[in-house]
Amino acid sequence: MARRLVWALDLVLIANGAVMLALPAWWYEIVPGVADTGPFNPHFIRDIGAAYVVAGGGLVWFLLDRAARPAALLGCAFLSLHALIHLWDWAAGRESLVHLLRDVPTVIVPGLLIFSLARRVTSTSRENRYAEPADAAADRRLRTGL
Repeated sequence: MARRLVWALDLVLIANGAVMLALPAWWYEIVPGVADTGPFNPHFIRDIGAAYVVAGGGLVWFLLDRAARPAALLGCAFLSLHALIHLWDWAAGRESLVHLLRDVPTVIVPGLLIFSLARRVTSTSRENRYAEPADAAADRRLRTGL
């Protein structure tokens, strides 16, 4: 169940980013609250769209191959930082509570949900069998400076 939900959320992230890249004016008009944040800036919208595509792609890659864990972590990092920026803007008085509440389902919850669900996606028994020795070997290399 969690794996399917992660897939669905990842594909929504990629689709959102693709729309931001291809149709920034349309995206700016249809997403509630975006127009309240400032004038239309297609370059800025495409920049954020690229980040969404990369974040979603990294998470999909991880679902297909556990060795892509760093890509998934970077995707989660973008989503988490994006959510924290929205929270910080509210805390600093740059955004209203109404605007923050509008951001909860579209920015804050996806970041938290993806992070939580990606952690629950179970590892294969083969990965578990080799993970501990590999971690121990890496720790020894760090301690000895190799």
